[in-house]
Amino acid sequence: STKKITRAMELIASSRVIKAQQAAARTLPFTRELNRAVSAVANKSRLDHPLTRDSENPQRVAVLFITSDRGMNGAYSSNVIKTVAGVRQRLHEEGKEIVRYVVGRKGVGFLKYRGLPMEAHWEGFSDAPTYDRAVEISDRLVADFLTPTEEGGVDEIWAVYTRMESMLTQTPRVRRLLPLEVVEGEQGQGSDLEHAEPLYLFEPDPETVLDALLPLYIRSRIWFYLLQSAASQLASQQKAMK
Repeated sequence: STKKITRAMELIASSRVIKAQQAAARTLPFTRELNRAVSAVANKSRLDHPLTRDSENPQRVAVLFITSDRGMNGAYSSNVIKTVAGVRQRLHEEGKEIVRYVVGRKGVGFLKYRGLPMEAHWEGFSDAPTYDRAVEISDRLVADFLTPTEEGGVDEIWAVYTRMESMLTQTPRVRRLLPLEVVEGEQGQGSDLEHAEPLYLFEPDPETVLDALLPLYIRSRIWFYLLQSAASQLASQQKAMK
């Protein structure tokens, strides 16, 4: 009976992981061009924008980490939680306070069981994320970043997600979201921006263009992290059920 159940779950995960991989791949052309445009405005215009401005003495650091809503997927969620624990230890040694934002019931349950506080959490879509969810998460993070720390805001935002290297290998990754570091190779392209950037004319002006592009850029990165994590979760489930 158990064999039949795990075999069925393996087949379901096998069929869904291909769709998840294709969804992640479809985002790359848009993300690549958006990265180039943002990099051109940020690097060439040399603007001092709130989303790219480093705090002189950061005290409150937000960590967004993506886990699964369900079990039966091996060490997928526990690997993410272990990675977050390493980040928390490093921040503690630097004298910084960690503020947690969680995606997935496994991460929420882990924190509740240990009595650890959460600033915000999202559940119910870890294996099938939508862009609307990425917008919701992004807008909350940007709003908290723009809020002064004395009013409950944060100085930095980091993300911990799982990158799908192959069907057998899924690796937790740690990336800084804010203050913004525009890196085109984030999605695995490995491009040299100095050789890849085309020439742009900014209309009406670089400030207005950057105000419009930076929120889109943050949303695209979170969307990419959600899709990669979903594909990794399904691949882990297929391997575990096998």
